[in-house]
Amino acid sequence: MENVLISSPIGVLAVLVAVAAFFFLLAQVTDSKLFKYLPPLLFIYATPVFLSNLKIGGSTVIPSSSIIYTGLSQFALPVFIVLMLIKVNVPAVVKVMGKGVLVMMMGTIGVMVGGVVSYMITHRWLPDDAWTGIGALAGSWIGGTANMGATAEMLDAPKAQLGLAIIADNVIYIVWLPLLLMSRDFADKFNKWARVPEERLAAMDAAAELHVEEDHVPTMPQYLYLGAVVIGVTAIGHAAAPGIAGLIAAASPGLADVFSVTTTRILLVTTIALVLSTTRVSELPNSTALGTALVYIFVAGMGARAELAGLADAPVFVLGAFLWIFIHGAFMLAGAWLFRVDVHSVAIASAANIGAAASAPIVAAHHRPNLVPASILLALLGYAMGNYLAPATGLLAKAVAGQ
Repeated sequence: MENVLISSPIGVLAVLVAVAAFFFLLAQVTDSKLFKYLPPLLFIYATPVFLSNLKIGGSTVIPSSSIIYTGLSQFALPVFIVLMLIKVNVPAVVKVMGKGVLVMMMGTIGVMVGGVVSYMITHRWLPDDAWTGIGALAGSWIGGTANMGATAEMLDAPKAQLGLAIIADNVIYIVWLPLLLMSRDFADKFNKWARVPEERLAAMDAAAELHVEEDHVPTMPQYLYLGAVVIGVTAIGHAAAPGIAGLIAAASPGLADVFSVTTTRILLVTTIALVLSTTRVSELPNSTALGTALVYIFVAGMGARAELAGLADAPVFVLGAFLWIFIHGAFMLAGAWLFRVDVHSVAIASAANIGAAASAPIVAAHHRPNLVPASILLALLGYAMGNYLAPATGLLAKAVAGQ
């Protein structure tokens, strides 16, 4: 039995929430450049790793196994998926970004291809289950941190592999975000190379001005409605997933390992949330901030379950990630030339892929501030795709590597 200083479930949850809140508060209060290059997410994951692994006076601060971690996976995960996806507005983002959406799709294909190619080259130096880390990182780069967590659950990724994905995600972020920001300085040359029509930027700006989210103070009943929707969809996912997974296994035994109860539950919740996003449910109070907060608490819980010994493979995994990101970049450039899309849209689309809702607005504000709302919508579109395409990327990488 572990010797721990804080073992009660509520105490463990308090530590995870405090860690997540502390690093965001520190970033806000200090306004340090450190957090521009090393996002709070990295510290939110790493701190619980040390709290659950390093002993102080013969005891760790928190346990490596707790009912709280299980609860975050089974209940918080579907809740934040619903919170994030019911605000997806596909028609609006297509109207504002136009062919920029197609470039993002090219970038998404680049993430999938890059993951497979990277794993083909590096898998001989990685553990046999490293393909699950590839799937998890693809989740982050197609959608965001929420998709990373969901994909890790669907692929039953070992704690060490999720840790590798998080490390690689943050290392690449340090390099890729500055490149996206600097690309603005080459706008004229890039747009000339990509044969961008002169009227494209004007049309995009005009559409952005027309799409302005209505700002109003949510009412108490609206929050109740939101809670009913979120908990209701989560309950449906938990109730229906075992039966659906059983039917799939009975119809095609070969798919039983692919469509586990966990995978089926997450895909079912994702699909229901996307359907609801086309209804008046999308008019409920903005829920992405609450969903993002739950994501960070979930990541802290994943860190608490990680083992330091499993991170020894980080250098090889990160090197593979560098190859991976440049394949994504090549697909983005190909999409820009093929669809004649400007550098601003390309940078925002890549940020929506690689950095999700946390980075897309930063890049948009630097390139064209009036596209900030559209950049958030574009990132949410990535969230919508991530839970489907990221597990497929991991499974494809496994198959191509002959494992």
